[in-house]
Amino acid sequence: MPKGEGKLIAQNKKAHHDYFIEETYEAGIVLQGTEIKSIRAGKVNLKDSFAKVEKGEVFLHNMHISPYEQGNRYNHDPLRTRKLLLHRREINKLIGYTKEQGYTLVPLKLYIKNGFAKLLLGVGKGKKKYDKREDMKKRDAKREIERAFRERQKM
Repeated sequence: MPKGEGKLIAQNKKAHHDYFIEETYEAGIVLQGTEIKSIRAGKVNLKDSFAKVEKGEVFLHNMHISPYEQGNRYNHDPLRTRKLLLHRREINKLIGYTKEQGYTLVPLKLYIKNGFAKLLLGVGKGKKKYDKREDMKKRDAKREIERAFRERQKM
């Protein structure tokens, strides 16, 4: 995680289940109208969202930000495509990653840092079904060891 991280708003819990995350980048988001108010209220869903590099810029697709209740005509389309703000060298690295077979850009976390909405973007390689099963076995074994250790501590 980046240093000085602010208040966590939303997290994509399935990202680590579905992808091997190799690198992360912190990106700003270009927002419209009342979107920041909805984000501060926590009305965001990262579940099916993904990022794409298009014409040398990075865009976030399918991130759902609910319309602000008091926003009336100033509200926005909840699923609109949003531009991500990254340095040129970071975008060039992402272009290189996405040209490789199997890599994708996955939003991991959305948080407020110094008053600005920031998105933690991960470069992930998709997991196969057997990789997911292996992770579940490791997690269950770790849980069993911790449980046995706690039982032993109580004695």
